[in-house]
Amino acid sequence: MVVCGDNSLSQRLVRELASVYGQKVTVVLPSLRGGDQGPQIAALVGDRCLDVRAVEAQIPDDEALREAGIEHAAALALTSGDDQLNIHTALRARRINPELRLVIRMFNRTLGSYLEDLLDRTIAARVPGLDQRAVDASTTVLSDADTAAPSMVAAAVVGTSKVIHAGGLLLRAKERTVGTADRRDPLCTLALLPDSPDSDEGDVYTDPEDHDGPVLLPDPRELEGLPDERGTVVLEAITRRPDRAGAPAPRVPRLPVGSFFSRKLRAALLGLTAVVVLLAAANWYVTRETPLHAAYITLLNVMSINEPELEGGTGEQVLQLLGGLAGTALLPLMFAVVLESYGTFRRAATLPPPPRGIEKHVVLLGLGKVGTRVLGQLLELGIPVVCIERDDEARGIATARARRVPTLVADVTEDGVLEEAGIARSRALLALTSDSGTNLEATLYARQVNPDLRVVMRLFDDEFAATVYRTLRDTYPGAQTRSRSVSALAAPAFAGAMMGRQVLGAIPVGRRVLVFAAVSVEGNRLLEGRTVGEAFRPGSWRILALDTAPPDRRRADLGSLTSGARTYTLTGDLAWRLHDGYVLTAGDRVVVAATREGLGVLLSGEDPRGADTSGNGGGSTDGAGAGSPAPAP
Repeated sequence: MVVCGDNSLSQRLVRELASVYGQKVTVVLPSLRGGDQGPQIAALVGDRCLDVRAVEAQIPDDEALREAGIEHAAALALTSGDDQLNIHTALRARRINPELRLVIRMFNRTLGSYLEDLLDRTIAARVPGLDQRAVDASTTVLSDADTAAPSMVAAAVVGTSKVIHAGGLLLRAKERTVGTADRRDPLCTLALLPDSPDSDEGDVYTDPEDHDGPVLLPDPRELEGLPDERGTVVLEAITRRPDRAGAPAPRVPRLPVGSFFSRKLRAALLGLTAVVVLLAAANWYVTRETPLHAAYITLLNVMSINEPELEGGTGEQVLQLLGGLAGTALLPLMFAVVLESYGTFRRAATLPPPPRGIEKHVVLLGLGKVGTRVLGQLLELGIPVVCIERDDEARGIATARARRVPTLVADVTEDGVLEEAGIARSRALLALTSDSGTNLEATLYARQVNPDLRVVMRLFDDEFAATVYRTLRDTYPGAQTRSRSVSALAAPAFAGAMMGRQVLGAIPVGRRVLVFAAVSVEGNRLLEGRTVGEAFRPGSWRILALDTAPPDRRRADLGSLTSGARTYTLTGDLAWRLHDGYVLTAGDRVVVAATREGLGVLLSGEDPRGADTSGNGGGSTDGAGAGSPAPAP
């Protein structure tokens, strides 16, 4: 495996591939002694337990890629934040090794889809007769922001729930007690929470062998006889979207007509109109002409474009003078209308301030790549948002302006900024800037203003995140605090794509992570020929669903939501709640929930512990219906 980049995603991805999947990894980066994550990657290179080496090059050109062994590599991950650099490197690598699997990080999703199609066409053209399924899996474009956004939104909106998308269905992991776990007919039990509160929801990624944490993917027999108040994490289907979800943003701001004219200006215009009407009536009375002619002459007099009434009577001359006098008031009024209209349009083009009295909203700090994606999801859910961004040219400013989202362009560390955003009446704070210190400072200040506020912080360093979490939990035991690392949430998806498997999402449970992935059964000794019950490995992986679509018509992306659908149901190409007796065959594709270590073992197809590959994996096999998947309800 080859990884290009020296950022946090690169560092976590290298660790994931080397430690979890046991792969040989070569990193191409500018320097091991500097840069963003150079020293951290150097530590991985020096770890004798990991097979990691490094190639130092300022730009991953042909020479650097060949030195990294790209000709014989299985996969290449391009993790730079520069989309253009990633595209250039991908084209270089595809030319050198047409059969290379590419995983590309890109923020621009539209460009990413075009690039994916282009690179797949390239490999199909250069390698005639290649299996189309291999071509479809050869290029994967991912966005770390898209991968991390659902977890962050879920943490802010519903606290302990996490969400993933699978086969057009929206799923969430929900904490419930043993006594209430069956309330919403869950698909399965993902974890059994410990009795000790010290392990609850740290959401940082430390030692995977932490035995004081939750029990992931427990055997159903372990749940028997437990007290009703014992905590669990269950997987539930959200079968209906909010009514306001997916509402398109208006292309043109809706402005009330009255906003173009102030109250005083409207009164002046109404008074001038009344004067003109009275002059027209007087002209009609004096001249005895038709009312239309009288109105026409009056308007000419008001606009001072009529000939002087030298031959007319005294009444007509007086009316002409009065009309000219009224016309002198018309010019400043017209000028005032123009100025007020310009001011109205200018205010419409700027970011609106937070409304007075706003409450039950989410305060979003930071409108960078991650903040922009989070803002979009919050708006789709119909949740009121107030944004704070220091840079008026940040990525999300255009989105906030187009959607008329209340936004403060200010430094959150300045006095009064959070108060102006209504932090005291908000439901949650999402601190998503790229500076951990700024996120922490905003969180601590918000806690003083609103001690019960739900907080989600973006923090990278695991040890720092764990220390902050424990301190805030002990200081504010009644509030909910979550720490999220974008790279930690995105790394499993990138690693799974490099292994040729589609990772649908990752859900943090305590200080560990559950990964949801689509896995092909063919050639996998741990799955093929075994029943669903036998394939279940408690604490490692569990089969959740079976893709019932024919292989030639299967969806390429099981993680996307069906566009335009207002209601999600458990029907479709994925069959959920499979019977334990269903036998997995070579043509099947399944959706599994697994630990990161379990997914690595499952994808290898070999049990490193030497367990019997034909025995029961821990699930029960009793009951009717063996040999076929249970129909979706």
